[in-house]
Amino acid sequence: MNDSKIHVYFMPGMAANPSIFKHIHLPKDIFEPHLLEWFVPSRNMSLVDYARAMNELIIHENSVLIGVSFGGMLVQEMAKLISVRKTIIISSVKHVSELPKRMQFARFTKIHRILPTGLVNNVELLAKYAFGETMTKRLALYEEYLSLRDTQYIDWSIDQMVHWSQTEPPDNLVHIHGEKDPVFPIRNIKDCIPVKNGTHTMIIHRAKWFNAHLPTIILQ
Repeated sequence: MNDSKIHVYFMPGMAANPSIFKHIHLPKDIFEPHLLEWFVPSRNMSLVDYARAMNELIIHENSVLIGVSFGGMLVQEMAKLISVRKTIIISSVKHVSELPKRMQFARFTKIHRILPTGLVNNVELLAKYAFGETMTKRLALYEEYLSLRDTQYIDWSIDQMVHWSQTEPPDNLVHIHGEKDPVFPIRNIKDCIPVKNGTHTMIIHRAKWFNAHLPTIILQ
């Protein structure tokens, strides 16, 4: 391992596995990628406690954290606890005001707790929650990417997302957001790098954009 390289840790979105990053290629002479995976939280585990546990896997100093969607929220909590070179969030939010109204509504009504998350083996339903898409032609793709279908994890993730109340993002944060994101509409997002025609799944479908721009974004 070349310690002169910049170590980049990738965190996937809710219920997704690290294969969502399989088409992301950073120059090997500069960067060393590391893939993080979700684990099922213990009952009543806070997002901060989860971040603290995940940070035990960050073994390099001054690393870069990259998180997608709910993973973007998690890496921000991780960055508050350790020293990092930069935090990059993709298809995510960095302030409670950026959450869509339906999530802010759910925080007060608790309506999210009656969602049929027990049907996690219904991949189309899980894709709707995780990706904001219901296109059946992509179900085979979602079968590959959405592998964590534990009910306790899904319930926990939705509850943590709905109740996330950050008003002060960590230092050195970069926000990349798709102009056509149906989960976190860009009209609610401030101070981001917009991706034309990018959707919530653009880390998969717009890999060429990320391969062209991520190295510069990390090094800036």
